[in-house]
Amino acid sequence: MKKIYTCIIVDDEPTAREILEIHLGKIDNIEIIGICKNAIEAIAVLNDRQPDLIFLDINMPEVSGLSFAKMIPKETKVIFTTAYREYAVDGFDLQAVDYILKPISLERLIQAVQKFVGECNYKIPSYDKAEELDRNDFIFVRSERKMVKVSFEEVLYIESLQDYLKIHTTQKTIITRETITNIEARLPKKEFLRIHRSFIVAINKIDSFTNEHITIDKKSLSISRNYRKSIVQLLSQL
Repeated sequence: MKKIYTCIIVDDEPTAREILEIHLGKIDNIEIIGICKNAIEAIAVLNDRQPDLIFLDINMPEVSGLSFAKMIPKETKVIFTTAYREYAVDGFDLQAVDYILKPISLERLIQAVQKFVGECNYKIPSYDKAEELDRNDFIFVRSERKMVKVSFEEVLYIESLQDYLKIHTTQKTIITRETITNIEARLPKKEFLRIHRSFIVAINKIDSFTNEHITIDKKSLSISRNYRKSIVQLLSQL
């Protein structure tokens, strides 16, 4: 049976709230438990019930979405919604699941919800118990209107940037429109490790690591708090 996730909408624009409500009504694993026009109303809902997800406008009077996001329990995920692209970096710094620009289409909303569900279902793989996958040593991804071969041995790390991925290899960088959760499922578990909602790294390309960062090819990549303990323990055993 499909899991149902609860959410609230927080936006000071009536039209924006209505559009989100209509779109979310078409997504069968999302249940709206609150619709709020500001952060004060949203706090009251949070005190009563803890939703799984908040669709949060950034540019609101009195308490901005960015300020409100810092008050939200870490168990509740956030998808920012805004008409202003310049807030994207701040939104991702707060480890939001996604950042959607208005006007919001149903297709883009579904993509954000799928990313949220993927993060909820993600589990750190056990290196000792990881299954040996019977597959080739490469995959193909769509890039620049053609299917491009990606050899596992050449991959340094994979970076998620909202609607697309950058696959950094020893030879080049390949850009493709695919979710990080989908490409993770296509990679051999013993060779690659998810360290953050935005990063997958090739284990044999790691130059050094700390409790907070992994360095590959002089690039420092953050380890998410959610994965930190298991990842550091795993890498320390190698």
